[in-house]
Amino acid sequence: MCLSIPGKVMSIENDIATVSVGGSEVTAGLQLLENVRVGDYVLVHSGFALQLISEEEAAQTLALIRQLEDLSDDDNIPIR
Repeated sequence: MCLSIPGKVMSIENDIATVSVGGSEVTAGLQLLENVRVGDYVLVHSGFALQLISEEEAAQTLALIRQLEDLSDDDNIPIR
């Protein structure tokens, strides 16, 4: 199973974005998307921005990921 993580585009240089993901900054290629701007939210997987999403969708997805982490912590279930 693959999981893409939502992040906010902080800067863009050529076709590479710096994206804030959970407080960390990662680089993501923008070759698969058009018209990405600083401040947009994208789904990042394997070093590429795969899809533009809304800020609301990003927040909902991050909340679900946090719930999974909490479940894992409570029940000693590893999430990998």
